[in-house]
Formats: sequence, structure tokens, C-alpha cells
Amino acid sequence: MENFGLNEMNIIQKQLQEKYKDKWGGLSPDKGRNQLLWMMIEVCEVADIIKKKGDSHIMNDEETRNHFLEELSDVLMYFNDVMLCYSISPEEIKKAYLEKYNKNMERW
Repeated sequence: MENFGLNEMNIIQKQLQEKYKDKWGGLSPDKGRNQLLWMMIEVCEVADIIKKKGDSHIMNDEETRNHFLEELSDVLMYFNDVMLCYSISPEEIKKAYLEKYNKNMERW
């Protein structure tokens, strides 16, 4: 996968969810809030690494950096789950993201 973005993440997240559908219960709007809560927990784990290890370790210590990247990947996986739960396509999020970006570019 040379280009790795939301489309690719969305595709492989669907595969992961399909593989564990019986164990995890599948994805639906009513499950979306749980996935969002799990994503928030993962964000806290990322913040915890920053708090406990500091920026220097993240930038210079391979073990800390790998742990940081793993937790960020968890955040992205749950983010994709939330998108899947609410049937949000990568194209929809791209459009909304760019609109927000443009709004912010004109803000100050």
C-alpha cells in the first residue's frame, strides 16, 4: 500500500470488523457511541505517553516511539469504526475536513 489514507484504512477496518463480527457484534449506529468512547480512551493512552515519557522520548527513544505509534493507530482504528457505524464514507469526511480547513484558514 503505497498511498495509505482514509480509503485504505476504511477498507482494512471493514475486513477486521467482518472477521470478528461474531465476537465483537458488528457495527451499527447504536454501537457507534461505544466505539467513540473506546477511541477517547485510546486518545488518553496517547496523552499518557506524552505525560509520562515526554516529547524527547517520543522523538528519540525507539521503544517509546513505537508504543506512541501503536496507540495512535488504535485511535485511528476506532475512528474508522465510528465512521463505519454511522456509514460515513471517506469522501464525506474528506469534504467536511476540507470545509473545516478552509473555514479555519479564513478565521484569523
